[in-house]
Amino acid sequence: MTFTKTTEQSSKYEHLEKMSVQELLANINQEDKTVPNAVEKALPQIETLVAQIVPKMKLGGRLFYIGAGTSGRLGILDASECPPTFGVPFDLVIGIIAGGDTAIRKAVENAEDNTTQAWKDLQAYAINENDVVVGIAASGTTPYVIGGLEECNKNNIITGSISCNAESPLSQTAQFPVEVIVGPEFVTGSSRMKAGTAQKLVLNMITTATMIQLGKVKGNKMVDMQLSNNKLVDRGIKMIMGEIPVTYEEAGELLKKHGSVRKAVDFYNNK
Repeated sequence: MTFTKTTEQSSKYEHLEKMSVQELLANINQEDKTVPNAVEKALPQIETLVAQIVPKMKLGGRLFYIGAGTSGRLGILDASECPPTFGVPFDLVIGIIAGGDTAIRKAVENAEDNTTQAWKDLQAYAINENDVVVGIAASGTTPYVIGGLEECNKNNIITGSISCNAESPLSQTAQFPVEVIVGPEFVTGSSRMKAGTAQKLVLNMITTATMIQLGKVKGNKMVDMQLSNNKLVDRGIKMIMGEIPVTYEEAGELLKKHGSVRKAVDFYNNK
């Protein structure tokens, strides 16, 4: 069977350099509109993956993302947003990029071609059977990611994947693959565009749904969020006011004393 990278096929747009800025923006936007529909088709796969992650986290497991380039950076971004949003430890969701932290800002030559490094990177975190590892690669062919999932499979660690090509080598390696088929990119092969947007949407879904299942959201509010700036403190105070009959000043004192919206409301209700 011949595997074709649909993200690298020629798009219907040619001679981009001849378009005006208005035409460029309108056409990019037109392509971007197709991404949510592609994600919708993958919802059953996303649901299946989340259903594997939640029980493992309830047992004390962690969620790892591994990827290279844009995919790796998106995994790190999603992981880094979980502690301030949901008040979880920084090492509950972990993003790892081929080439290490240097590769977050600058490409590291040949890092994505190393088939053994991802497993070494994961071992540095004492990875175990309670953890879940999700490989992210738009093309579905990145050796770093595939090699990492292969070793996880051998060690009884649940594996998932997020890619934008059908039946890719990565999907065939992962136990629970997610395929979001976005089609050719506006700039051929530039998977930072529709593929990157699709991956970000899926990552948002995975961690948000997981954290809600773990009880990190009440109603639709981030009751465990970290109060790391004045904006979030103000938001927390208003959340408290929405839950219990106190003034802004009283809510502020409760929040200051207890450190989180959840603890402040629970204290008031149980006093």
